[in-house]
Amino acid sequence: MRILFAEDERSLSRAVTALLEKNNYSVDPVYDGEEALAYLDAGNYDALILDIMMPKLDGLEVLRRLRQAGNSIPVLLLTAKSEVEDKVTGLDTGANDYLTKPFSTAELMARIRAMTRSQAGGQVTSQLTLGNITLDQATFELSSPHGSFRLANKEFQMMELLLRNPRQLIPTERFVERIWGYDSDVELNVVWVYISYLRKKLAALNADIQIKATRNAGYSLEERT
Repeated sequence: MRILFAEDERSLSRAVTALLEKNNYSVDPVYDGEEALAYLDAGNYDALILDIMMPKLDGLEVLRRLRQAGNSIPVLLLTAKSEVEDKVTGLDTGANDYLTKPFSTAELMARIRAMTRSQAGGQVTSQLTLGNITLDQATFELSSPHGSFRLANKEFQMMELLLRNPRQLIPTERFVERIWGYDSDVELNVVWVYISYLRKKLAALNADIQIKATRNAGYSLEERT
């Protein structure tokens, strides 16, 4: 499951990101409202953790724009404010839940689970499948009837993006923006390195799907013919 975490307090952002990754969530941290909207426009996320007090655009304005655009992503609001009026405003604007700082890590995890479970209509679907290959989003396990591998975080993010967009060409730049971030200075050839890791794992699993490269364009996940 992929989460966007918008929080301008860097120490809290690092701590919560580490907690979520330890619990097998894939997390993109951002630090202001404009950056949050840009990331949401560029990629598919399963949930948004959104601090209200942020620079450039505050969390409530980000939330308003999302809902006005028809984006129904589950949103958990975080704030240091505890007044009832702030909670009501956040919920009326379209938040799914609300958590006041400071909060316990156990409560944060429970609220994320409940929020995403509710969005799925009570059914938690953690697997993506194409052909004989399945990716478990809860455990990062890539498997087939012939075996399994637990993917590293960036391998998982790349495979997840491919499986969510089967038979579609994904530009190399999109992999970089989605996995390493807009402001990353990594070279584009790092994508090829991780694609090669995934191809080796798919081969070892006797996969009936393959990652195809389109020269100077990107990659797509397709069934073997």
